[in-house]
Parts: sequence; C-alpha cells; structure tokens
Amino acid sequence: MRCLLLGGTGFMGTHLAEKLVADGHEARLFSRNPGKFHRVAGAEFVEGEFGNIGLFREAVAGMEVVYHLASATLPKTSNDDPVYDVRSNLADTVRMLEACVEAGVGKVVFASSGGTVYGPPESVPIREGHPTEPISSYGIVKLAIEKYLGLFRHLHGLDYAALRISNPYGPFQDPAGQQGVVSVFLEKIRAGETISIWGDGGVVRDYLYVSELADALVLAAERDTTTSKIFNVGSGKGTSLSEMLSVMGEASGRTPKVEYLPARSLDVPANILDTERAERELGWSAEVGLREGVGRTWAWIEATKGGSKV
Repeated sequence: MRCLLLGGTGFMGTHLAEKLVADGHEARLFSRNPGKFHRVAGAEFVEGEFGNIGLFREAVAGMEVVYHLASATLPKTSNDDPVYDVRSNLADTVRMLEACVEAGVGKVVFASSGGTVYGPPESVPIREGHPTEPISSYGIVKLAIEKYLGLFRHLHGLDYAALRISNPYGPFQDPAGQQGVVSVFLEKIRAGETISIWGDGGVVRDYLYVSELADALVLAAERDTTTSKIFNVGSGKGTSLSEMLSVMGEASGRTPKVEYLPARSLDVPANILDTERAERELGWSAEVGLREGVGRTWAWIEATKGGSKV
C-alpha cells in the first residue's frame, strides 16, 4: 500500500509508520515537524500544516490510503474555543476529503475517539451502537468527521474506516505534553514531582498499548470494511487512576506523590470499550497487558530521561 499519514510524526503516527515500513508498505508522513523523539527509517517526510490544502494535494498524489491522525485541539481544552475546534479540525478535514477524492485515494482511515464520542455511558463495556452524546467539542467534532466520511462515501465512493480509539500509551508519547496519563505521570514519578488527580482517583479508563493500535490501523486499511465502518479499538478492560498509580509504582519501584483536586465536569466516570466487532471483522485483539505496557513505557522514559533525547 502507498500510505499518506496526516499527523505522521506524532505519537500514533510514528508507531504506525514503523509498522507500515516493516510490513513493506510505502509511508509518506505529512506533518508540521519532523518528529520530536524518533525518525522512522524508510519513511518519506513532507513538512506542512494540516490546513495547507495546496501542499496536501501535492502530498496525497499517488497515494492509495490516507490515515487521518491529526488534531489541532485536545479534549480538555476544546470547549474553550469551539469555533476554533470546528474550523481547524472539521472544516480542514472536509477540504482534505475533497482532495482525496480528486487524487483518487481508495480509502481513508480515521483516528476517532472512543473516549469522547459516547459521552457518559449508559452501560459498559460500550458497543459501537451506544448513543453518542459527547460533552466536549473535541468529541462532537470527531463524531462529525465520521459523518462526513459517510457522506463522502455516499457521494463519491470514497471508502473509509473510523477507529474509536480508547487511551493509547507507550514510547514516544510526550511526557511533557498535555495529553497521555501514562507518559506524563511516569515522567513526574521519575522527576520526583507531584501528580495532580482530578477527583478521588476512581475515574476508570481503557488503556491500549500503542503498538497494538498500530496493528489495528494497518488492518483497518487492509481488510474489507464493507459490513462495518466504525470500530472500537481498546483493551476492553477498565483501570481506575488509583489502580494505574499502583501499576506505575510497581514498574518504577517508586512511590508516586499525589495531590487530589476537585473533579472536573468533562470527565465521564467510566469508559471501557467493547472490541468484539474489531476482533470479528478485523481479526484484531489487544494482547499486551497493562503491567507489561507500563513497564515498557517506564523503560523508555528512563532511557530518554523524560524524552530529553531527540
């Protein structure tokens, strides 16, 4: 496959590019920077902003598959400026889809959000048919992009698959960033800093090791997704923040320093994804356990001293 990765030098994109190159596919990485932590040997890099549609048209020429992994906002800040969220993510995505049609792209694989599109769950684990009532602009925009993918398939025959991803973690996730509990907390443990927990530590999330996400993304492009277009991709297991801190303590051999702050309205109490559809139709399932994955991430944090090596 000839693949263009929008956001290809980020956390998810780096692991996906490694997987594609290892499997013998062509990977062209479209991003505004060459990558903070790792350069993928054998992948082509094209520097450009998500919204630069002219440059994107050049980059997408000749590509069979486009992976849309980019986002200009975060779940916890998207409500601060919903207009910016819509303009920088939804509007630019629609323009990108138009360019894909013009270029004759066969399929778009979209990194949606299993953690935000459903909103407060009526039951867990959450299936793809669960009501979608997001409580952040981030989730609303992700859901809208899914709908536009459906529209472009209806109007232009552009095939697609949307993966509703849980909480990916692992090496190359920026420990100094604003997103990614595992890498951020592990770096604070390494540096002896205090970890801030919103609420009592009982919030439950579904954590997925990033190499398994890369596997799912490749399968979503390779497999026939005629029957289903939306797939939950997660571990299928829930872990509270308190439990996660315990696992991190075991991995690091250190006791985390923690302060508890008032709970936030944007945090749903529990989010665990049902992945039976991905197992059945993509032949994919998560196998890396939490302790193993956190242990690998801790080893990377220590080796890079919190990501200081580039």
